[in-house]
Amino acid sequence: MRAPPPPDPICVRVNDAARMIGVGRTKLYALIAAGEVETVKLGKATRITTASLHDLIRRQREG
Repeated sequence: MRAPPPPDPICVRVNDAARMIGVGRTKLYALIAAGEVETVKLGKATRITTASLHDLIRRQREG
């Protein structure tokens, strides 16, 4: 019997988010500052919601 696959993450670290969309950290921080990408603070850690990454790419494809 196999274990079910792990669920997709709902948030990721900044480095991982930048890698997921193929940009550098500086560009990702610019997108955050512009309100294009949603962040969540967990204590001192900043995480990026994967939903906001998907939304960003969808908006870029439409525009």
